[in-house]
Amino acid sequence: MGERDQSSADLDWREGAIPVSRRFDDPYFSLSGGLEETRHVFLAGNDLPARLRPGFHVAELGFGTGLNLLALAQVVTVPVRFTSFEAFPMSLDELARAHAAFPELAPLADQLRAGWPQRRLSVGLVEAEIIEADARQALPGWDGRADAWFLDGFSPAKNPELWGEALMAEVARHTAPGGTFATYTAAGHVRRALAAAGFAVTRAPGFAGKRHMSCGRL
Repeated sequence: MGERDQSSADLDWREGAIPVSRRFDDPYFSLSGGLEETRHVFLAGNDLPARLRPGFHVAELGFGTGLNLLALAQVVTVPVRFTSFEAFPMSLDELARAHAAFPELAPLADQLRAGWPQRRLSVGLVEAEIIEADARQALPGWDGRADAWFLDGFSPAKNPELWGEALMAEVARHTAPGGTFATYTAAGHVRRALAAAGFAVTRAPGFAGKRHMSCGRL
């Protein structure tokens, strides 16, 4: 058996439908309702869709299956931009297998996969760019500024490089005044790093059985 592709997502599948990263030993979406968690954490946590306006820019650490993009595209009524940083992208077949878990998103998921080889996607009213790189290297040179951030890397305990102080400072530096973030984690060191970067950080009730999540405003 040959060596695994070090740039690939490197997946196992739980219950045949839920992708789990071998590299980080963590599922890509909640086992108790991935779409509902995305709506609770990333949309409601950033007060979306209420804040959306033409040209609104959402940025993300950790594209994964694209579920957050699909959930956003499902609720937007004006053209918005979306940029996501992903070091280990899934293949087209892996995306299709993951998307099958969310039949209500099927038309949008088809659009996402249609643009996947180019990493520039038109999904509903969302124009998206997927930057295939380690965010620690790519974000400092990015020329964009986001109005809202989805911080959706794997668990900080298993993927600490996506939650460090230096990267959280870059998130803040690439956030528009009054911009926001939301994340499923309430880990103390993550909250402290975001606060040190300039965000007013609050804890909020988490999804399903999770006690807390974090959100904040610059």
